[in-house]
Amino acid sequence: MKKTHITFTLNGQPVEVLVEPRELLVHVLREQLGQTGSHIGCETSHCGACTVDLDGRSLKACTLLAVQADGSDLLTVEGLAPGGELHAVQEGFVQEHGLQCGYCTPGMLIRAYRLLQENPNPTEAEIREGMSGNLCRCTGYQNIIKAVQYAAKKLAEGEVEAA
Repeated sequence: MKKTHITFTLNGQPVEVLVEPRELLVHVLREQLGQTGSHIGCETSHCGACTVDLDGRSLKACTLLAVQADGSDLLTVEGLAPGGELHAVQEGFVQEHGLQCGYCTPGMLIRAYRLLQENPNPTEAEIREGMSGNLCRCTGYQNIIKAVQYAAKKLAEGEVEAA
């Protein structure tokens, strides 16, 4: 099958890659670009483990063709901590124990990042609704909600900058 040349910005850096037209973005990220933070879970877009931020929207990379990312700006969990300093959402997950096994965590972090870009001061109900497309089988969600609240407060205080 003929490969297609695509370019996009990945975590602030320009990338060029050859992909098959039918190749999923999550596979390109993991296998060709070494960005293994986005996990492959359900492969139906239900679990959210593969969530990425594409042009300011949370999308599931397991059902997005790589060619659809051509010319886009893409943020993965690896891009949340440029220079090694944790982003407020990452710090919130640590401080509020918002993870257990960690499988859903990359998608949760990216979704929480976008949620706080869309709504910097969400209520608990808005966080629950905003995070509802990402599933966790371990935590019971309460600490994830607390982690997002922690990050919202920290960002509002101006202690950290957005990615």
